[in-house]
Amino acid sequence: MFDLVWLIPLCPLIGSVINGLLGKKIKNETVIGGIAAGAVFCSFLVACGILFQLLSLPGEERVFQKTIFTWIQSGTLKADIGFLIDPLSATMLMIVTGIGFLIHLYSIGYMHGEEGFYRYFCYLNLFTFSMLCLVSGNNLLLMFIGWEGVGLCSYLLIGYYFHKKSAGDAGKKAFVMNRIGDFGFLLGVFTLFWYLGVNHNVWTINFVELAKSADLLVPGAVVTTVCLCFFLGATGKSAQIPLYTWLPDAMEGPTPVSALIHAATMVTAGVYMIARMNFIYIKSPTALLVIACVGAATALFAATIGTAQNDIKRVLAYSTVSQLGYMFLAMGVGAFGAGVFHLMTHAFFKACLFLGSGSVIHAMHHALHHEHSDADPQDMRNMGGLKSKMPITFLTFLFATIAIAGIPGFAGFFSKDEILWQAFANPHHGSANLALWGCGAVAAGLTAFYMFRLVFMTFFGQTRLSEKAFHHLHESPWVITVPLVCLAFLSVVGGWIGVPKILGDVLGGFPNYFEHYLEPVFAYSNAYVAQHAHGAHPSHAVEWGLMGTSVVIACAGIGLAAGLYLIAPSVPEKFVATFPVLHRAVYNKWYIDEIYDFVFVNPCKALGNFLWKGFDVVVVDGIVNGVAAVVRGFSGILRYVQTGFVHNYAFSMVIGVVVIVGVYLFR
Repeated sequence: MFDLVWLIPLCPLIGSVINGLLGKKIKNETVIGGIAAGAVFCSFLVACGILFQLLSLPGEERVFQKTIFTWIQSGTLKADIGFLIDPLSATMLMIVTGIGFLIHLYSIGYMHGEEGFYRYFCYLNLFTFSMLCLVSGNNLLLMFIGWEGVGLCSYLLIGYYFHKKSAGDAGKKAFVMNRIGDFGFLLGVFTLFWYLGVNHNVWTINFVELAKSADLLVPGAVVTTVCLCFFLGATGKSAQIPLYTWLPDAMEGPTPVSALIHAATMVTAGVYMIARMNFIYIKSPTALLVIACVGAATALFAATIGTAQNDIKRVLAYSTVSQLGYMFLAMGVGAFGAGVFHLMTHAFFKACLFLGSGSVIHAMHHALHHEHSDADPQDMRNMGGLKSKMPITFLTFLFATIAIAGIPGFAGFFSKDEILWQAFANPHHGSANLALWGCGAVAAGLTAFYMFRLVFMTFFGQTRLSEKAFHHLHESPWVITVPLVCLAFLSVVGGWIGVPKILGDVLGGFPNYFEHYLEPVFAYSNAYVAQHAHGAHPSHAVEWGLMGTSVVIACAGIGLAAGLYLIAPSVPEKFVATFPVLHRAVYNKWYIDEIYDFVFVNPCKALGNFLWKGFDVVVVDGIVNGVAAVVRGFSGILRYVQTGFVHNYAFSMVIGVVVIVGVYLFR
């Protein structure tokens, strides 16, 4: 199966081409959706075959490269169209194709009746193709092509409803902010290529060759610069401080797009890239500390904003930013496996949550349409009591919410608790570890609070819809609910492949399958840490204590949400009335967008207007128009020489003769 890895990105590309060129003529939604979903399902089947073959091999043999052809050969630079299969890339291929297929299937029902149905699936397949190139490419340049591809497709899909100014602006915002990060990515590629080539005569951008040359990377300023340049790219693609503001605005796109971006594709690219380059990052404690601090700050900061949002998709959007912060916190403390594990579990429950919100919005839109109401179908203040009308959506949403809250037994508990433990116990950051753990723990409590706030406002209590609208509420069709059930199931059981050792011992020696599976990818980093780490490892008692603390914090967040939105629903209004400034600041996202507009956007617009109206119009156009005016004036005089009348030419000749004779006579 390894030799067929090229089929994984090729199938979605073929689907995109077919729907892009012929979709308008095909017109049949079932055929168009079937082509798109079928293409991704074919990729999923190949990915499954590759995973099973990979699992059959010993750990040290789980690396395979398939070169299709040499793409660029210029001097010392050689880049192939080639694919890398190892436990990390195989995991990402399964996530992208598996969850991507469910989202494609869901989209067939959700996007029914849309005018640009074929265009949507063309973009969605192209998005999947780009992400598959990113995670399976065997060199930095092919990764960058996929990196740019998901950026382009996010622009197209976020701005899918291009007739809406807000959607167009959101697409442009995502595109521009990602270009800032991409600049850092390219600087990292150039610097790494130069450093290894000039100093060690190793001219390569191939991941396997770079890993073999890891010992040549001497800790210092250059390695730190390389790491931080790549991390700048990750902050743009994975929405971390300061380049996170595009992701909440991405909610302007269709809900399945939000699920694909937030769960399985684009925002996970930065986490994957750092995990892939772990052998470089482990050499720079400074870069790791920066990543850990940014991740912890992002997790906490985004969680505070999520507590005050009323749009169901925006709550989930800030939840994604916060959960990505957890993943970067893991990367920053050297727990690369834990970060990838949380990436996977997050893909399960976040895809379920977004698709569940889409099911709610779909039903709300239908109900409000029957009432001819202009109320916002995404505003949770217009909902309430939906669980009786949408039992499947409610149960699947509830399971995913319990998972993200970190309740024991569900997927999110295993991955999130592992990150919090590693933040506290890692050997890299000394006294900063307690602060990193504290930020993560508080963010966990806020996550449990605002996610159950969402559940209680949407599904519990008295409905805030009219009787007529509530009557027209109904469960979504099977094409929407089946993906929800699959993802909810994974949200429940998906974490059991990564049970931490301390729990595994209690369960009779239950192994951490996921950690062992990824060991070959992070073998160099683990060996480097074992050789250079200092300090005693905390005891099991401390680990049990921290685990219990995180569970108590999560339960406290759930209890607070229940108290405020089920038992005493009038209290939040009183709180807002008592602290209006604080609520307004949180509701308006701490005014970060306004600050960015004032500091960056408006000055850039002013500079652009000056260069347009001041320099281009006045100087450039002035010079061009001035030259034209001079020529026009001079030609206006000369035109009298060419009149077309013979007697004028004869008269001119006579004048000329007189002048010549006069000159000779009187000189």
